[in-house]
Amino acid sequence: MEALTVRNNEKNFATLIHLSALTKYFIPFGNFILPIVLWGSKKGTSEFIDHNGKQAINFQLSMLTYSLILLIISVPSFIYGLVNNVNLDDNNNGREIIRNIAEGNLSNVIFIGVVAALIYGIMKVAEFFIIIYESIKANNGEQVQYPFTINYLK
Repeated sequence: MEALTVRNNEKNFATLIHLSALTKYFIPFGNFILPIVLWGSKKGTSEFIDHNGKQAINFQLSMLTYSLILLIISVPSFIYGLVNNVNLDDNNNGREIIRNIAEGNLSNVIFIGVVAALIYGIMKVAEFFIIIYESIKANNGEQVQYPFTINYLK
């Protein structure tokens, strides 16, 4: 994107698009709905707003993709590991599961699931701070480029 002269109202609206992704904490799928509605309402009026809207939506779609991949890895890993390492006939009200965990008798498959779950948690914390950082950049009129983003919208 070439250097543009960006007006204050464009900066404010682009910032609002980025921050609207945080509505996912209050509204289900708000991180998709509100940025799409805001971007769609002004995308033809400003190249700066169009670029920022695409970046915000691409980032949210990328985070959804990464989350689904980690979910596909972690959930079956936990289920497989627990089913293979727990004797359901004599679990003594869950004590057997806790003993297996404490003794490290659970398989490497569960370890993969734990790592995937940790990566997911780290990704969600990082996502929050990245959204804040990129919205500040947009408010300063700088070019926004989210990290680890798949460009679904070009």
